[in-house]
Amino acid sequence: MAIGERIHFFRIMRGMTQKYLGMLVGFPERSADVRLAQYETGSRKPKANLTATLAQALDVAPQALDIPDIDSYIGLMHTLFTLEDIYGLTVSESDGEIRLKVNKDKNKDAAELLKMLSAWKEQADKLSAEEISREDYDQWRYNYPKFDTTQHWAKSPSDELSDALVEAFKDKLPD
Repeated sequence: MAIGERIHFFRIMRGMTQKYLGMLVGFPERSADVRLAQYETGSRKPKANLTATLAQALDVAPQALDIPDIDSYIGLMHTLFTLEDIYGLTVSESDGEIRLKVNKDKNKDAAELLKMLSAWKEQADKLSAEEISREDYDQWRYNYPKFDTTQHWAKSPSDELSDALVEAFKDKLPD
């Protein structure tokens, strides 16, 4: 699903019009709906800063909007092959079903992916057991890793903040 389709999906899910979302992210009222339609139809692709602003307005993580192109089966297969290369994803058959598995021993990245998948499974199990609502589950998924309490995530300062701190303390830094 392309980024435009994801923007459309989340906009509809949030009950927003194109004009409302366009104005929310700073487009002029007279062109807000046209500009947003261009992104949703794929005639334009938002730059990273606009993607971040759209994600904030839609209450999702930017990664929930800008996902790999898996619109075709071939694209999806190549995404899975990449996961095999990077994370040791393996395919097997068990009880007549095809299963995907992460080889946690492949490398540190594979072990981290396995932790993330375990956190996802934990939330899916809670949904199945009706311990959380579908809305809570979707909130967890679409804002991942914001609400993931199974791991400790460190936030790094923005480049602007980092540059400002360096500038403020440059006279105290060793040469």
